[in-house]
Amino acid sequence: MAGLFANDTEQIDRRTSRSICDAVGERLQQSLRPEPRLPTHLEYLLNELKKRDLDTH
Repeated sequence: MAGLFANDTEQIDRRTSRSICDAVGERLQQSLRPEPRLPTHLEYLLNELKKRDLDTH
């Protein structure tokens, strides 16, 4: 596999590199969107657990 890249690489300019990085970043943001919110009742229960945990410390 190393032979594939030896002496055949082409340099890319900063502008092209920046464009590639931006495109990859945009795709990552789209695919890693936050999960939808929990149902209200579950969110309430989790908040209660957090409160009780803080009260015990």
